[in-house]
Amino acid sequence: MKLVVQIPCLNEAATLGLVLQDIPKTVPGIDQLSVLVIDDGSSDQTVAVAKKYGVSQFVYHNRTRGLGRSFHDGVERALELGADIVVNTDGDNQYPGSSIEKLIKPIVSGQADIVIGDRQIETIEHFSGPKKIAQKIGSRVVNFVAGTDIPDAGSGFRAYSKEALLQINTISRYSYCTESIIQAGDKHLKIVSVPIKTNPKLRESRLFKSNLEHVLKSAGVILRAYVMYRPYVIFVSLSLTSLILGLIPFLRYLYFALHGERGSHLQSLIIGAILLIIAFLALMLGVLADLIRTNRILHEQQLERLKRLRFVSK
Repeated sequence: MKLVVQIPCLNEAATLGLVLQDIPKTVPGIDQLSVLVIDDGSSDQTVAVAKKYGVSQFVYHNRTRGLGRSFHDGVERALELGADIVVNTDGDNQYPGSSIEKLIKPIVSGQADIVIGDRQIETIEHFSGPKKIAQKIGSRVVNFVAGTDIPDAGSGFRAYSKEALLQINTISRYSYCTESIIQAGDKHLKIVSVPIKTNPKLRESRLFKSNLEHVLKSAGVILRAYVMYRPYVIFVSLSLTSLILGLIPFLRYLYFALHGERGSHLQSLIIGAILLIIAFLALMLGVLADLIRTNRILHEQQLERLKRLRFVSK
């Protein structure tokens, strides 16, 4: 069984050495271990540091393309290398390499398709109170959308089986974390968490400039994924809400009309008509979105077949 540890990097020369020297040389249940560095347009000596520590496998981006694309391209290369398991860790030394064995164990034993390292947010000293709350709320929202039970959905320390990677297709440029969980939940892949400790903070996050930016971008990813995988829930809910709200002014107009005051309450009739039109349009958008969802599923099935021909038939 082959394990590929992939590390997306953007100007990580100062910390990458710590990450690489902490990755174990051997792991129980693994016959071959390889390290893959994804250079996302670094302008420092990230690649030189990686080579100094013996890394020979790289994915190069001529310009910064985002963490989501780095994950996607890294997975493609890892599968080309024959990976049976792919571990994704960060180049800022947040996650301890000594936990890789614990992370992949449920996959090696056949008990999981995806394993996520639970950072135990409440124990991280350098996380502020609002950030801890935001992380917990974010995880609950992701779990609601995906139908999962993951305590730390934002953790980037993860292990994926080959089967999971053949089925998951991330498209977000910002981050793959929430999107891959939602996709995995929709495809009924088995996801588990294992508790891990994190290393002391060495630098600020480059993924977002503030907690507000992180929340807004994550919310956008979640909403888009929910529209992709559960469009009928959103549009039918919107349609029913508009229908109910639209009936209220109609009933109000009918009440006054029966009491001889029809002409003085035309605004109720107009508002009701507008809301009912919105309800109809939302329902039609829901039908269209569901048809697009069906078409996307067929395309994903074709993509999965192509991946199996490309990576499994070797």
